[in-house]
Amino acid sequence: MKNYQADSIRNVCVLGHGGEGKTTLTEAMLFNAGLLDRMGKVEDGSTTTDYDVEETKRHISISTAIAPFEWNNTKINLIDAPGFFDFYGEVYEAMALADSAIILCSAVSGPVVGTEKAMTMCKKAEMPRMLVINQMDKENANFEKTMESITEKFGISVVPIQLPIIEKGAFVGYVDLVNMTAKQFDGKNEKEIPVPANLQAEAEKLRESLMEAAAECDEDLMMTYLDTMELSHDELVKGINIGVLSGMLTPVSCCCAAPNIGVVTLMNNIVKLMPTANMCKARPAVNAKTGEPAEVKMGGKLAAQVMKTVADPFVGKISIFKVYSGSISAAVAPYNSNQDKSEKSGNVFMMRGNKTIPVDVVCEGDIGAMAKLQFTGTGDTLTDAAEPVKFAPIDFPQPCISLAVTAKKSGEEDKVFAGLNRLTEEDPTMRIDRNAETGDVLICGLGEMHIDVICAKLKNKFKVEAALSDPRIPYRETIRSTASAEGKHKKQSGGAGQFGVVQIKFEPLAEGDFEFVDAIVGGVVPNQFIPAVEKGLVEAMKKGVLAGYPMIGVKATLYDGKYHPVDSKEVAFKSAARLSYKAACAKASPVLIEPIYSYYITVPTDYMGDIMGDISRRRGRLIGSNQLPDGQTEIIAEAPLSEMFKYATDLRSMTQGRGSFRSEYIRYEDVPANVAQKIIENAKKDEDEEE
Repeated sequence: MKNYQADSIRNVCVLGHGGEGKTTLTEAMLFNAGLLDRMGKVEDGSTTTDYDVEETKRHISISTAIAPFEWNNTKINLIDAPGFFDFYGEVYEAMALADSAIILCSAVSGPVVGTEKAMTMCKKAEMPRMLVINQMDKENANFEKTMESITEKFGISVVPIQLPIIEKGAFVGYVDLVNMTAKQFDGKNEKEIPVPANLQAEAEKLRESLMEAAAECDEDLMMTYLDTMELSHDELVKGINIGVLSGMLTPVSCCCAAPNIGVVTLMNNIVKLMPTANMCKARPAVNAKTGEPAEVKMGGKLAAQVMKTVADPFVGKISIFKVYSGSISAAVAPYNSNQDKSEKSGNVFMMRGNKTIPVDVVCEGDIGAMAKLQFTGTGDTLTDAAEPVKFAPIDFPQPCISLAVTAKKSGEEDKVFAGLNRLTEEDPTMRIDRNAETGDVLICGLGEMHIDVICAKLKNKFKVEAALSDPRIPYRETIRSTASAEGKHKKQSGGAGQFGVVQIKFEPLAEGDFEFVDAIVGGVVPNQFIPAVEKGLVEAMKKGVLAGYPMIGVKATLYDGKYHPVDSKEVAFKSAARLSYKAACAKASPVLIEPIYSYYITVPTDYMGDIMGDISRRRGRLIGSNQLPDGQTEIIAEAPLSEMFKYATDLRSMTQGRGSFRSEYIRYEDVPANVAQKIIENAKKDEDEEE
């Protein structure tokens, strides 16, 4: 593949709901570009961009993959992104690599939640986009109905540039509304035919809508249109180009990816209508030395950003980057401004699926890769050390579900955790945490399938297996009333004796976990033994009197005691303190308490009733709600962590994937008596089994 300049490069990501044909469309384009002898199939696991073992096994895309090809003297870097919500971190990487997007929508189902999400993300990122109605060959495919739904959801700025020709239920051609000509599919090629008489009126009506939308994108064009009620072909194309670049206009085309019908036309439209790499702004950046905002323009020093990392068991770590300015070659030793370290120079290449294509140089506007960069991770900036800049990081979605992870085989813990840490390099939406309170190691991700795939990758790439379980809830115990008790430790059978007696009052503490008060008068407990009493209490409180959970919120006042001038020792007073704690706290109205979290749940307003009812069923309470743009509502609620572990999965199911949430810890509250009784019984059962 030859080197292309930025004005001849299109970086385009393919977005949409799972199962809409994104990978199949990518395969068809590679075939049309002469890079494949035959098209692979998702169900056979033979496509270029679904190459991971888990992708071929599950018949879905899990990772973003790049498929560069040449078409009409243009290089198109097609970026195939997953459609399933558990892997939306990969979608963010695809969008960071791309300058524009094509969003697939099925002609059978119409725009679904994945279509909505893709459109919303593109609008938020101000990314030029084109909608493609795919699967026109399927039974019950209906372009007109799909177009009505699209207009209803996304507005009149979404306009068709093609009108399909349907004969006996088959998609046989289309009317090109830009040129007002008709094409009929003729095997691999297309032949021009007259616009069918039965479509003439509809085509003229749609072309008028397209002309109006294009005119609204430019003031001069609007004046021309108002004067003449017409735009020339060149003016129409200019208006569409301006509208696409600004996001004011979203053209809609149609095709059938699987039988490769209409895909060539789509490829031509990508070249004609989607912006070139030099037309698109670089990501926001700052001067790495001063922190001041810096504008990165083409023609300057090297400035590239790593958008994706692949952990390859054979090649090692592969860093995929996009060059905004300058170029990267084997002679360049890039400087990582995020880590303040220089990387060694190395071979540069391009990725097509999992295949590496060696190149001499990766020019500005293009996408390339390097292997075995020592210090560089996803989001890091590779730049010139003399004029270092730092690009804004990718704003990945935060993990919303956690499961406890251990090694399936005893003794392989280190291998499991080392492998998981390697996988975090290529997946910024997963996180490995250790819960200091329960001791659980938690694997955090975007959904249960996401975590399941991570464990499968661990087995495939690093040959170790992990076992998953629900995390333990960090319950606590506390007291609600005041009680006192004597603790007496006496040992005088053989050898040196041990003697210590303490009288301690225990009462609820308003703030904090533990407070110790020395109220001894007259030296009834010598000063040198008082720290031992406090230490004994601290150790004892690690285990509560109800279910063995740590005791918190306690004030302990040592007010009396006895000692022996010979037999009293620190160990005796520690033991006496423990005995006093157990006796007193059992009488001081002990209760089990649980962590309560705030939940900020964003859903379409239509789902508010269902979500509120579900929160109530989870022992939650509603705090309020806020109206958001685009028909969304934010519901604010508080709920026990124990009821919300699988909430990410349940919310997705209740809202058909439209809902999202974030959470934060706020406080501990008493567990209701009926629930607490079950927790206490289970804790005692577990303790008996351990014994």
